[in-house]
Amino acid sequence: MILRQARTALLMLILMTILTGAIYPGVITGVAQVIFPDQADGSFIERDGQTVGSSLLGQSFVDPGTNLTLPGYFRGRPSAATITDDGTIISGGSNYGPTNSALTDRVAADVSAIREENALPDGAEIPVDLVTASGSGVDPDISPASAELQVARVARQRGISEDQLRDLVEESTTDRVLGFLGEPRVNVLDLNLALDDLAPLPAG
Repeated sequence: MILRQARTALLMLILMTILTGAIYPGVITGVAQVIFPDQADGSFIERDGQTVGSSLLGQSFVDPGTNLTLPGYFRGRPSAATITDDGTIISGGSNYGPTNSALTDRVAADVSAIREENALPDGAEIPVDLVTASGSGVDPDISPASAELQVARVARQRGISEDQLRDLVEESTTDRVLGFLGEPRVNVLDLNLALDDLAPLPAG
């Protein structure tokens, strides 16, 4: 009796290991490669034969020493993700409550930096997504309003017209999924790379 139960349990273990550990992942991987090949491979972006990032992961364009955006670039969302010594990114939110001083102080510092670098008056409103991190901590997108707030500064630093830059922002904007899910969004990495192609910053 015990041997029969043990044999049944062992056979189920082997069967489920093959089914869930090999067949199912293989099928899902195959379907993903057919339907969403770019996303399944990581949505990597290459320049001159080198991978410079992924359109699915946000990158920082902020100088950590000054908390100001690097000249000529758009600022993305702040990140709560942490980077380990070996370069591994641990994504996730900070889980700070709205009254936590670590959160309120950080948001206040970001608001101050954004107002300073974009020459905004003290009472100017700043879109909330520009000063709050996403749940993953690696959101690559900002709202069109957050991009528009930065247009004048970036256009001046790049030496191009604001209308040119707005056209570029529009090209990097993705509409709502199926026309009604979510909100329009601007991929910051795509936009900044397009800026480098359109109007490279002077060397040095």
